[in-house]
Amino acid sequence: MKALRFERFGDPDVLRQVTVATPRADGDTAIVAVRAASINPSDLGNVAGRFPQTTLPRIPGRDYSGVVVDGPAAWIGVEVWGTGNAGFARDGSHAEAIAVPVASLRRKPATLSHAEAASIGVNFAAAWLGVVDYARLAAGETLVVIGAAGGVGGAAVQIGHRIGARVIGIDRAAPHPESPAARLADRIVTPEPAESAAMIRELTGGRGAAVVLNAVGGATFEPSLAMLAPRGRLAVLASPGQRRASFDLLDFYHNESQLFGVDTLKRDMVESAALLEALTPGFEAGGFQPPVIERAVGLDQAVEAYRAVAAGTRGRVVLLPDAG
Repeated sequence: MKALRFERFGDPDVLRQVTVATPRADGDTAIVAVRAASINPSDLGNVAGRFPQTTLPRIPGRDYSGVVVDGPAAWIGVEVWGTGNAGFARDGSHAEAIAVPVASLRRKPATLSHAEAASIGVNFAAAWLGVVDYARLAAGETLVVIGAAGGVGGAAVQIGHRIGARVIGIDRAAPHPESPAARLADRIVTPEPAESAAMIRELTGGRGAAVVLNAVGGATFEPSLAMLAPRGRLAVLASPGQRRASFDLLDFYHNESQLFGVDTLKRDMVESAALLEALTPGFEAGGFQPPVIERAVGLDQAVEAYRAVAAGTRGRVVLLPDAG
């Protein structure tokens, strides 16, 4: 089969399209013919060598949508989707086929195309963990999403809206005008980080937000704490270029604030499948919408596609391994 693989760490130029043996099923493993696989920022970080668990050579790719072609008879021919920790210590989805645990198989929502289904996994899983599993956002509360124009942020906007919360998005630029985030957020604002907490206080009548999901990190971390209402919850899932942050601990405990870290790589493909299962009713009923797909290309254009993600795109970039 054709696959995208890297044998050393570096920028996207280290990726090569190669021909490798197609994986085979066994008692615990099924083989999925990959119809579509998205490129996530964590895939870029993986290729760059930022994850110590990665072993080489490796086929990257965490999210996929496809058709089961080998494995339990009941699953043969079924359209499935998946996400998780593939692409690090086990080969991932940027190939014509991927081996996955049988226990991780989940039917793709019929309302989604393969490209749409492949663009959801990591982003919606991270947003669901932060907003629902950890922060326990409730209807009527205010959710602030920092990084609302990004993949995780856009998913968080949708989840908050479906729960019945008031959703305020923050970003350097407004989301793609056709994106669900642009249509569903109650308000999108673009303040400087130093001004963002005061703006949120003003928009909430001085109270602050019940929940803040910070998908950006860095200079936005301390302001996001200052946005919290009494007993507010902050979920953080990014820290590009700045590992350490400081904040006023006295204010933190007097406000009875809560801080959560969200790391989707702590969940394997089976655990991640449970998150997709929780999301499925929302997609089947139309309450959740897939993100805008900016570009969909074959494996022969994968390096350029990785570069596009590194440069920043307003929509998702998807690989179609069987194209051409």
